[in-house]
Amino acid sequence: MQALIWTLLSTIIISCISFAGIFTIFVKDKNLRKIMLFLVAFSAGALMSSAFLHLIPESLESQDINPMPIILAGFASFFVIEKFFFWHHCHDKNCGFNSFGYMNLLGDAVHNFIDGLILAPAFIADFNLGVTTALAIVFHEIPQEIGDFGVLVYSGFKKKKAFLMNFLTALTAVAGGITGYYLSKAVGGFVPYLIPFTAGGFIYISASDLIPELKKEIRPKKALALILTFVMGMLLISAL
Repeated sequence: MQALIWTLLSTIIISCISFAGIFTIFVKDKNLRKIMLFLVAFSAGALMSSAFLHLIPESLESQDINPMPIILAGFASFFVIEKFFFWHHCHDKNCGFNSFGYMNLLGDAVHNFIDGLILAPAFIADFNLGVTTALAIVFHEIPQEIGDFGVLVYSGFKKKKAFLMNFLTALTAVAGGITGYYLSKAVGGFVPYLIPFTAGGFIYISASDLIPELKKEIRPKKALALILTFVMGMLLISAL
């Protein structure tokens, strides 16, 4: 039971990291719009780095499955889901709806759920291992959550709605922790499938939705700054 308590406390704290974008409350809307594209660039780099340097290598460690078809399935699934969002909200060619905000929420929800799944067995195995795993997740989530908030606002969410949706999405870590605790013996059976699926989703969101937004900037100095921010997102996540 102690493992469950520590898992719940850890996942709740991790979920609260979704409020990392709270600093934007003190930024005027006019100035906020100027920095949003940089947060989009940072998030794009973070998602790419998470997929290629963390999730895919982790999925390759499994000897029971071939992760490549699952990565492709994740990529294709997010494409189909995005089309559904677009068709549902748009009925003409001049639609201003940006579905990538919802796509980002979906990808983040699955990712946070996996974090919870991984955390619970770690606490069950050893308290120190659980704490180490929790700290690794915290340091990984802080920059990504800031970028996620920027993506939501850039896609058209109001600040308050972005905070709420980001937090609700982060709570899937708690659900993952509870699931991982009660299914600790069976949890390894489906985590290997979720990890490459999430990697495919992250690649799709970054390559299909976020990077094209960055390509719209044609002013040399700002374009260079966006590229550097993109690289910074990749490097920071890879370092963590």
